[in-house]
Amino acid sequence: MSQPQMIFVNLPVKDLGTTKDFFAKLGFGFNPQFSDDSTACLVISDTIFAMLISEPRFKDFTKKEIADASRTTEVLLALSAESREKVDEMADAALANGGSPANETQDMGFMYGRSFQDPDGHIWEVVWMDPATAQGEA
Repeated sequence: MSQPQMIFVNLPVKDLGTTKDFFAKLGFGFNPQFSDDSTACLVISDTIFAMLISEPRFKDFTKKEIADASRTTEVLLALSAESREKVDEMADAALANGGSPANETQDMGFMYGRSFQDPDGHIWEVVWMDPATAQGEA
């Protein structure tokens, strides 16, 4: 049986401790097997991870300049949520624990989303979609 495909999103961070504390306050854990003093493996699900990498270490992986996420958008990260309430819980927790607003709330009835910036300026969207609509039943 084949193993499910995984994704490891690599994000440069200015202060690894601050970024780890931020995501821990949102309820996320870390995989110590893939973490060290310059990298933290943020566990989003069984198959989705964000590698939070200090900028000096991140430079070892690219010949390009590191984008300043406080001034430019290099990626939009979108996470699904199981309900509208869970969208609000995560966005509110992010804003209360060092995150900052990103975009306006999107409420289309069948889909609801909010977004925030983490301490490094990376934009995270949290989105709920009506399961019937997502499955094409509506």
